Amino acid sequence: MPDKEETLCDLIVIGTGLAGLSAALFAARRGIDTVLVGLTGEIGFASGLLDLLGVHPVADGRMVKDPWRALERLRREEPGHPYGKIDNDVIRKSIADMLAFLAESGYPYWCDSQANLRMVTPVGTCKPTYAVPHTMQYGPVALAQKTPCLLVDFEGLKGYSAIQIAAKLSACHPHLRTLRIAFPEGRGELYTEHMARALETTAVRATLIEAIRPHIGDVLCIGLPAILGIYDTVRVLEDLTQGLGRPVFEIPTMVPGVTGVRLQELFGRRLPALGVRCLMQQRVWNTWRRTDGRWSLAVGQNTAERTVRARSVMLCSGRFFGKGLCADRHGIRETIFDVPVVQPFDRTLWHNKDLLHAPGHPINRAGLAVDHRFRPTGDQGRVVFPNLFAAGTILAYQDWVRQKCGSGLAIATAYAAVAACHEYLKEVESAK
Repeated sequence: MPDKEETLCDLIVIGTGLAGLSAALFAARRGIDTVLVGLTGEIGFASGLLDLLGVHPVADGRMVKDPWRALERLRREEPGHPYGKIDNDVIRKSIADMLAFLAESGYPYWCDSQANLRMVTPVGTCKPTYAVPHTMQYGPVALAQKTPCLLVDFEGLKGYSAIQIAAKLSACHPHLRTLRIAFPEGRGELYTEHMARALETTAVRATLIEAIRPHIGDVLCIGLPAILGIYDTVRVLEDLTQGLGRPVFEIPTMVPGVTGVRLQELFGRRLPALGVRCLMQQRVWNTWRRTDGRWSLAVGQNTAERTVRARSVMLCSGRFFGKGLCADRHGIRETIFDVPVVQPFDRTLWHNKDLLHAPGHPINRAGLAVDHRFRPTGDQGRVVFPNLFAAGTILAYQDWVRQKCGSGLAIATAYAAVAACHEYLKEVESAK
């Protein structure tokens, strides 16, 4: 047990993926004294797209047009899915609150509230998504209307090819031209984050405009890789749109990309201003439950440097990539509290023999079972601890990759779990 600094709070959120960041935001908005702890790696791989529910049923690969009707069907057909514990009104409220926060933070999103959008991916395929950053807004419009468009890429930028995107889209969007140019002040191998930061400089934007302008011709819009700034995307987009005289939009790049960095930087700035104490790039080394029911967590970078004492804990540590789950020859376990994990009873059942098996692999639906208040449960549905909550992709009975629901799942379950935690804290206070 560390004998250094002790931090007191009502809630400690573990995990700095979108679920953890959302939970910290929603908790702060409810006046809950919150500490956020975790390694800042997972959010850096975010595409920036807000997927609510894009495919159902997964086995059929059926693309969803109306996510709200699809959510109702999902609840009937997969009642164990985390969405099955939240009704549409609560999900709408969670998404609306998140979109309002992003707009207030200078990074607005755009959506058609009743329908999914079709968004181009960096390999030229199309996927359904619910909301996109304002920098990508015109992309779904141009795709739907088959607007003549110039797709631009850059010498030295790997993993992104305008020619490949145009070729893949040729059947559904035939009016595409491509252009490859040198990036202003960039030589050799290029990285999207460096390009995005460079474009926050007026002179670099002006040089890029001059490089593209002679090639516009009769196109009506211009697509660029996701490089339109980090902190001031609104101004970067406005300047390029005005300078080129055409709507400009981003296409996501391969991860890690700028879209994840933007969200990471945005939450990193805004959450402390809302009163959240952020212990970034730190991990939980040990936990123990006190005699009064509160939690004590040993937290630090390379070793336990402080103790955080909290009335409640929210586990948003993600799956295997986020290190919330760990698999070995004996099974799958949760790495911090060792709470039970729903999983196939034998390792031979984790995967199907077909790598691209349409319904997916059973291991993808492993995770924590929770009750209606998002508290992890064990045998016969018994709650493990009354003040331990969970949200995000660590939850069982969902396959967020195939269902195209990662962001929506993170936001909605964080919102519902925070509401349940708030009720728990009020109950504790009233019982005194």
